[in-house]
Amino acid sequence: MLSNTSYNALKSFIWGIANDCLVDVYDLGDYRKIILPMFVIRRLDAVLEEKHEEVIKKKKELINLGVKDNMDAALFQVAGQNFVNKADFTLKDLKGVSRSKTLKDDFIAYLDGFSSNVQVIIDKFHIRNEIERLSQQDRLGMLIEKFVDPKYNFNNKPVLNEDGTVKIEALDNHSMGTLFEEVIRMFNEETNVTDAGRHFTPRDIVELIADLAFIPIQDKIDSTSYRIYDGAAGTGGMLTVGEQRILELARKIDKNVNINLFGQENSDETYAIAKADMLVKGEGIQADNIRFGSTISQDRFAGETFDFMLSNPPFGTAWRSDLKTYGVNKKEEIIDSRFVINYDENPSFSFLPDIGDPQMLFLANNISKMKTETRLGSRIVEVHNGSSLFTGRAGQGASNLRRYIFEQDLLEAIVALPENLFYNTGIGTYLWILSNKKEDRRKGKVQLIDARNMKEALRKNLGSKNCEIPGDIRKEIVKLYLDFDKADKEKSLVFDNKDFGHIAIDVLVPLRLKMLVSDEALNSLKDFDKSLYEIVVKVLEIESSSFNNFMQLVEEEVKSSKLKLPAKAKRLIRDLLTQVSEDGEIVLDSKGNPESNKELKDSEIIPLNYEGGIEAYLENEILPYKKDAFFDMKSKQIGYEISFTKYFYKPKELRNIDEIIKDIEEIEKNTKGLLSSILEGIR
Repeated sequence: MLSNTSYNALKSFIWGIANDCLVDVYDLGDYRKIILPMFVIRRLDAVLEEKHEEVIKKKKELINLGVKDNMDAALFQVAGQNFVNKADFTLKDLKGVSRSKTLKDDFIAYLDGFSSNVQVIIDKFHIRNEIERLSQQDRLGMLIEKFVDPKYNFNNKPVLNEDGTVKIEALDNHSMGTLFEEVIRMFNEETNVTDAGRHFTPRDIVELIADLAFIPIQDKIDSTSYRIYDGAAGTGGMLTVGEQRILELARKIDKNVNINLFGQENSDETYAIAKADMLVKGEGIQADNIRFGSTISQDRFAGETFDFMLSNPPFGTAWRSDLKTYGVNKKEEIIDSRFVINYDENPSFSFLPDIGDPQMLFLANNISKMKTETRLGSRIVEVHNGSSLFTGRAGQGASNLRRYIFEQDLLEAIVALPENLFYNTGIGTYLWILSNKKEDRRKGKVQLIDARNMKEALRKNLGSKNCEIPGDIRKEIVKLYLDFDKADKEKSLVFDNKDFGHIAIDVLVPLRLKMLVSDEALNSLKDFDKSLYEIVVKVLEIESSSFNNFMQLVEEEVKSSKLKLPAKAKRLIRDLLTQVSEDGEIVLDSKGNPESNKELKDSEIIPLNYEGGIEAYLENEILPYKKDAFFDMKSKQIGYEISFTKYFYKPKELRNIDEIIKDIEEIEKNTKGLLSSILEGIR
């Protein structure tokens, strides 16, 4: 990990390049279009520098042998990397080129020299679109000269002194990703641009996620291959740190594991940096496993399963654009089997949340990719904001997903994290930990860990980030998790799955009507339909007190008269000849069941663990206050939600009255006795 001193120096250096080379040519908000691709290109260039001459020599040999195409694989071996640049020069060679036309052509040739797997990265940055402008403004040479300054190291290997000591630290992959995000953040702050839904995950949070994913199962790690996946890969930091952690744990127990990394990202810039980092790590095949596109609507790993899934998906940003990719106009038309399943006798049981927040779709995507046949199954650790705990009513997509997670016993724990942990948001976040192969003590249980105050302040804020979770505190959190039901009850509580469930159901009361006949009402009926009016008048001579009997006689009379009684006419008769009354008669439908008074419809949330179930709830909680009430069983929906505040709320302790009076007396000294009468009254 790059030291803070080196990190800050490199950050200032890059910001200085932007100010020195791009001012008066680009708007501040467009600086990133140049700085970020040059950053990555220099990174790749620095890694290839050492073997460049050998690569060119090999290239010439191959050309002399008649090999002009498909030489990349051979050159990879010479370069010692899974990528190569076949151009005859490096960036350092280009810095001495003074004439703009020559420099532009040479730089284009230099970019074209990269192998095809790097061309994908360059294309995602769209840097070729800017070369002409940079050249015309004489800024291309300035940029190159700045980036090849020997005082700064973009290589993944350190620059050494003659005695072998480190002169300039290596730029590791996660520091590269952090620096990349920091540069984006700085540019956005300067232009008041925010992208609140995307949260680059700081190293301390990534480390905690990796610990919670791997430490609980470290004694079950075998000498085999494991697949780690991130459907919101960003710059790839979650994957690389996850790989490091499981390898460390495997070595401790003398296991030889092979790790394969997979990720998907839909932002051009972050996709490019993630793919570049994989290449720099020497992971050629793994770089091909970083795929571009929206995980929601363009699943690049359809049908695949993974052992570990670590993610920090975007939240609070609309996913409306995915509807277009699906080719539908509204989310209800989506039939993706990751998000719409056959469950609880419902072939269209939907996990689709509100169109304004996609985070739970990423969780559903991960769940769909869990392994079921292996000893470990799959483990998921995913970052969410607070809305995933409770958003959506029972029967809606978000609640349905929570219901499925609880009923399938997938959730092990949720960890509440401190606020202000992320660079561009101060909101509270939570780690969801899921497993489909729970240890016995966790079966049917969920652990809630309150780590909101487990943090250490930063000496200097990084955007919105003003605190971190250092290694010692991280160990405390992991210990709380491992201790489970024996953990400190102030910070960790264990519940049955059903404790978070409820039944949402409508409460109805019978419609009671009293006959109320007037000449005005009858005249209105006469104006509507004279034949019906005559039938009603005839029936009223027989029955004018019971609405149910009255309507039955009217329907019989209409039938015998070979007339029709449409629903509109029935409603008119009811509206004109009755009024709602508590002492009225209960109205029955055609099947003899009570009709409900829609104006008095209410709803109840009944805990799933209510003793005696909904029948007992009706008897104990409703009928004493509404004697004729009944449940509308068709409206019954099962929902789940979680409230950290409910379980960990600590009311602020009130001050002692003597302390309050003492403060008031201090104030009294400056108010010339105006409060003395008030104090006497208090005493």
